[in-house]
Amino acid sequence: MKKFQPEETYKVSAVRSLFDLYSKEVKIELKGSLDIENKKWNIGLIVGSSGTGKTTLAKELFGEYYIRNFQYSKKSIIDDMPGSNIKEITRVFTSVGFSSPPSWLKPYSILSTGEKMRVDLARAILSEKELIVFDEFTSVVDRQVARVTSYAISKAIRKLNKKFIAISCHRDIIDWLEPDWIYDTDQKEFFFSQKKQNQKDQRSKEKYGSYQEKRVLKCGKYLE
Repeated sequence: MKKFQPEETYKVSAVRSLFDLYSKEVKIELKGSLDIENKKWNIGLIVGSSGTGKTTLAKELFGEYYIRNFQYSKKSIIDDMPGSNIKEITRVFTSVGFSSPPSWLKPYSILSTGEKMRVDLARAILSEKELIVFDEFTSVVDRQVARVTSYAISKAIRKLNKKFIAISCHRDIIDWLEPDWIYDTDQKEFFFSQKKQNQKDQRSKEKYGSYQEKRVLKCGKYLE
């Protein structure tokens, strides 16, 4: 339960009067639990409409790993990256879809919105934190960029065997990011994704179904 008390200004008082908000103390209640400690996973997603407590929940549970605004001050973005292993830095750049060498030499301030997001992701990965919690994931880019970035980060995180939690109001990224678990702040529901298991079951069905079909056709041929 989070509580806060706004300053009693004229506008605040007017809103209280209009909407019967007579209590001076405003409460935000978050229900649910994330049973992820004893599970094997790489990618999680906290998704829901604006104002449903996504960021509050993430900061409460994963404050140490919550990515805040990075400071960029160098004339070339590559000099703002932690570490000195150039091959590792460029490899991570490429893995998150930031794969243009000329852009690596530009300052952060002149990059496009999509490039800035990818650079932030790369810097988070290079920080060597065991868990990365990234707020407003793909919220500031068009959906084509969101799709490409989601696929790239999903592949990179699993390959590096890191843990990544995306926070977003966009549900379209579920199919692209393929999270292992999802917490829906609209419905206050937490569940592990069944998509991967369903895909595995479908591949098995296609494989053995095809095998059985071939056996039937072969037996039929012999019977004839």
